[in-house]
Amino acid sequence: MYSEKVMDHFTNPRNVGEIENADAVGQVGNVKCGDIMKMYLKIENDTIVDVKFKTFGCGSAIATSSMATEMIKGKTVKEALNLSNRAVAEALDGLPPVKMHCSVLAEQAVKSAIYNYAQKNDLYFEELEGFNPDEDHDHHDHGHEDEEH
Repeated sequence: MYSEKVMDHFTNPRNVGEIENADAVGQVGNVKCGDIMKMYLKIENDTIVDVKFKTFGCGSAIATSSMATEMIKGKTVKEALNLSNRAVAEALDGLPPVKMHCSVLAEQAVKSAIYNYAQKNDLYFEELEGFNPDEDHDHHDHGHEDEEH
């Protein structure tokens, strides 16, 4: 079952939409399982002053995207890079095991946007060492074929 916080962020997601002229845009997803997240960041003086997302996916994908945006807004880029999927799941009072990959995707979406920002501005972040925004983000061994969305 889903926690009240998951249901709240699914039914009333925060920060939905896109930012025109965003300083950073990141997209991650897996076409096979259907969850795709796109994140937009507005960054001023190394601080994330605004963040929006568009997610195509199940309720958990939407809820984790929403929570992740809430958790990084107002934070420095470095603080946002340290956001973990575990922290997102805990902030939502937990996710069912089969949905933990959604919190991983949310973490990856944040990293992907910051990766884009780093590329555009010729910046280096140790936390992005080895990060590849284009890899296939299949973070679970099972598909969604037998799962209701």
